[in-house]
Parts: sequence; structure tokens; C-alpha cells
Amino acid sequence: MSGAPRDAVAGAGRRRRRGGRGERAMVPDAEFASYYGRPILKRPRWKALDIAGYLALGGLAGASSLLAAGAHATARPALARTAKLGAAGAVSLSLAALVHDLGRPSRFLNMLRVVKPTSPMSLGSWLLAGYAPLTMAAAATDVTGRHRALGAAATASAAALGPAVATYTAVLIADTAVPTWHGGHRELPFVFAGSGASAAGGLALAAAPAGQTGPARRMAVLGAALELGAFHLMRRRLGLAAEPYGRGRPRALLRAAEVLTAGGAALAASTGRRGRAPAALAGTALVAGSAALRLAVFHAGVASAEDPKYTVVPQRERLAARARDGDGDGGS
Repeated sequence: MSGAPRDAVAGAGRRRRRGGRGERAMVPDAEFASYYGRPILKRPRWKALDIAGYLALGGLAGASSLLAAGAHATARPALARTAKLGAAGAVSLSLAALVHDLGRPSRFLNMLRVVKPTSPMSLGSWLLAGYAPLTMAAAATDVTGRHRALGAAATASAAALGPAVATYTAVLIADTAVPTWHGGHRELPFVFAGSGASAAGGLALAAAPAGQTGPARRMAVLGAALELGAFHLMRRRLGLAAEPYGRGRPRALLRAAEVLTAGGAALAASTGRRGRAPAALAGTALVAGSAALRLAVFHAGVASAEDPKYTVVPQRERLAARARDGDGDGGS
């Protein structure tokens, strides 16, 4: 008779130390699950390549418009053309990826039926609808050499919208209940801004003549520093919700992103005008690193939505903190 209870207790929990004595817990450790084993949050149904591509290409386009305006103003025509074509191509592909994920072009058009200031998706749709034609006009007038005044106005207007285009997707995903995305709402726009800048600078390094790539090189290096610095700050502040970045596919993608971005920035800073091959290699690494980071962010968010722990534990911690604050206020 004495052996059965002892075995049951031993299998039920782990040893805990209280007041210097070892005791066995009478209940098993809590497992964070929901009814029928389903996640608490609904898993994002977005297609990984479509939405990660939409995120990455939007950042590349917005930052390329800024680079194009700067190159245009400083009389670097080859760099300006590269950046204008990069912005037009990237935003076109970004829209194509979004429409492909939505399933039908009419669904994107339906989002333009109303303007909802409290909705990042609504404002983002209108932002893209205004920005995309500007980039195409800027690129078309540059290639044809006609209507230069119209092209200059389109270039400046696209550059004015560029920062919002590069960062609004961070606001869009942080506005969801997905723990890893929502928890990084303060830093994620800076991560995306840096990532877009490093990608735009990288594209220009890879495609423009070496003699005109000085601004692109500086943008790439500064963008990479902002991207990596803001991401590490975000990851530290996320606490438990940062765990998905250290596991599985997000971990591999994040490591690749860090190596490619840091390596590409270092190579870009050290090559200068010494040749096309090193600049092209640095630029390719920077564009690939930016894309890998967006994929890592996407997959980490999906993983955090699938595991109830990342929803339940932070909620309990916030409730406990509020209770402590309330007790402290009451005691004073």
C-alpha cells in the first residue's frame, strides 16, 4: 500500500526546494494548451513567400525612392535610374505578391472603397495605390528621357512617401494579436526601415556603376547597422515571445540574415570603388539578408501564434504586475 502513493507522487511532479527541504509537487507542471489541443490564437493563413515577399519588396521600394531622389539631386544619373527602376519593380512585385495571397485582384480594389484611419491595412492600401504610379512615372520618364519635369516631380513625391512605404508593413503586422509581432511594435518599424535601406543600397551597389555608388554604400552600411541593432533590442525586450527566433526555421533564417547583412555591409564599407565584383557581391548579400530577415519575422510570428504559452504567460505576468502596482498604490 505504501509503494503506490509514493510512485504516484514521484511521477506527478518535480522536486521543489522550500525552506531548505526538498518536497515533491503533488500536481504536474502546467502545460499551456487550449480546448481540444487547439491554439488560443488563430494561426495566420497568409502564404509565407507571398507575405514575406510583400514585406521585403515594400521596404526595398520605399528606400529605393529615397535613394533615387538623392541621386537625382546630386547629379548621379546612373544611380538615380537604377534606384527608380528598383523602386518601380519592387513595388510592382510587392503588389503582385499581395494580390496573389488575397486570391483575386478585386479583393485589393475592395480595400480602396473606404478610408479607415484606424486600420493600418486600409491606410496601407491607399498608400500603395498612390505610391506605385509615382514610381512608375519616375522610372518611365527617366528611361524615355521625356517629360523630365513630370519625372522630377514624381521622383520627389515617391521619395516623400518612401519612408511610410518602407515601414507601414511593420505597423500592419504589429497591430495583430500575434505575440512575437505585437510585442515588438516599438522596434519593428526601425527594423524594417533599416532592412529596407540595406536592401536598397545593396541593389544599387550590385547594379549601378561603381563611380556613382557612394550614397548607396552609405545607405547600405547605415541601414544594416539600424536593422541589426534594432532587431537585437527588440529581441531582448520581447522576453518570452522572443523564443521562436531561437528555434527551427526562424533560427536558421535569422542566422543567415545576420551573416549576410553584417558581411555585406562590411564588404560594402571596405570595397569603395575598387571593382564591380566586390560591390556586386556585397549588394547581393545585403538584398538576400533583408529577405531572410523578413522570412524569419514571418515564421517566428506564426510559431508564436501556434503555441498558447506565448499568449498565456505574458498575460499572467501583466495581470500580476498590475496587481502589485495596485497593492502598492493602496498601501501608500
